[in-house]
Amino acid sequence: MRYLYSVYSDAARIALQSILAHKLRAFLTLIGIIIGVAAVVVVGASVSGLNTYVTDKVAKLLGANHFMMARMAFQGRRTDDEYERMNRRNKRLNWDDYEWVKEHCTKCSEVGAEVGSQVDLKQDGIEFPGAVVFGVTSNMQDIEDKVITDGRFISNDEVQRSALVCVLGSEIKEKFFPNGDAIGQTLKVRGLPMRVVGVEEKRGSFFGDSLDRHIYIPATTHLQIFGRNGLQIHGKAPTRDNFQPTIEDARMSMRNKHRLKGNEEDDFGLVNVEELNNQIDQFTGSIAAVVVPITLITLIVGGIVVMNIMLVSVTERTFEIGLRKAVGATRKQILMQFLIESGMLCAFGGVLGLLMAYGVTTLITALAGITMTITIGYILLAIIVSSAIGMVAGIYPAFKAARLDPIIALTKTT
Repeated sequence: MRYLYSVYSDAARIALQSILAHKLRAFLTLIGIIIGVAAVVVVGASVSGLNTYVTDKVAKLLGANHFMMARMAFQGRRTDDEYERMNRRNKRLNWDDYEWVKEHCTKCSEVGAEVGSQVDLKQDGIEFPGAVVFGVTSNMQDIEDKVITDGRFISNDEVQRSALVCVLGSEIKEKFFPNGDAIGQTLKVRGLPMRVVGVEEKRGSFFGDSLDRHIYIPATTHLQIFGRNGLQIHGKAPTRDNFQPTIEDARMSMRNKHRLKGNEEDDFGLVNVEELNNQIDQFTGSIAAVVVPITLITLIVGGIVVMNIMLVSVTERTFEIGLRKAVGATRKQILMQFLIESGMLCAFGGVLGLLMAYGVTTLITALAGITMTITIGYILLAIIVSSAIGMVAGIYPAFKAARLDPIIALTKTT
C-alpha cells in the first residue's frame, strides 16, 4: 500500500511540476476545456432556471395543490379530431355544477368558481384596453394563493348578494389611481360603478401575458353582467399527499352530477398543477437532452488540444523518460505519470470553467432577473467529463512515452 501511494504521489508531483513549469502553455491549452465546461454548466443552469421560473409562475398563477374543471380544459396537444369530439361531447358547466361538487367532494379542502371575460375600461378620460374581469367566489384567494397588498378580497356575503365591488390588479390600480389609495374609490366596469375593496400584489407576466391586468368581482355579479359562459370549477387538496385522491373525488362527483356511466368518457375537462409541472419538467428535460450534448462537443475539441500538447510534452521530455526507465521505472509507471498529468490538467480546466460559469450565471441573474441555478448534477458532469477527456486525450501520448527505448531516449537532448 505504501509503495502504491509513493508511486502515485510521485507521479502526481511530477505532473504538477510539469504543468507549473509551463503556466502560459497550460492555460492556453485549457481554454477549450474551460469554455466547454462553462458552456455545459451555464446551459444546465439556464435549463434549471427556466424550469424554476415557469414552475414558480404556474404556482403564482394557479396556486399549490390546485385543480380546475371546465368545459374544454386539457393539457398537452390534441388533434383536430379529438378537439372536435370534445367540443361536441363536453357540456357547459353552470352554477349548479359548482354547488354540487362543493357539496359532494368530501376530500376537497376548498371548492370555488371562476369565470372570466375581457373588457375595455374607460373612466375620466383614461382608457385601459384588454383588462380581464374575473368573477370569483370568496375562497378563490385561498385556492390560487392570491396575495392582497391593500384592503381585502371579495367576501362570501358580497357573492351571495351580487355586490358591485372589485379587487384590482396592480397595473390597473396604477393606471386609474396612481397617486393615492384606491380602496373605497369607484371604477366603472361595463358602465356599472364598482367599489374597490382590495388591490392584488404585483405578479408580473406569464409567457408575455400580464397577470396584473386582472379585476376580480363576485362571480354572481359577473354572471349577471356578462352572461353564463365559461364557468370554471376550482378545487384544492388539503395536502400534496392527498392531491390525486382529491382530484378523483371531485371528478367522480362531477360524473355523478352529469349521470355518466362507468364506460362513458368525461364530458368535462380537468387540469391540475401537478401534471402541468410534470409537463414543464419533460419540456425542459428535452431541451437539456438536445443542448447539453451539443455543448459537450466543445469539451471534445478541448480534449484534442490537450492530446496535441501532451504529444509535444512527450517529445520535449524524451531524455527524462529514458533516464527514468534506465534507473528502473516501468512502462506502467511512465504510462500512469502522463495519464495523471493530462487528467490533472483537464481537472484544473474544469475548476476554472466552473468559476467562469458561476460568474456568467451571476451576471445574467443580475441583469435579466431570472434565477439561474447551478445544480450539483451539472457540476459533477462537467468535472467528470473534463477529467475523463483529459485521461482519454493522454492515452496515446502516455502510451507513446511508455514504449520509448531508454537507450534511444537517452541520446535525445530535446
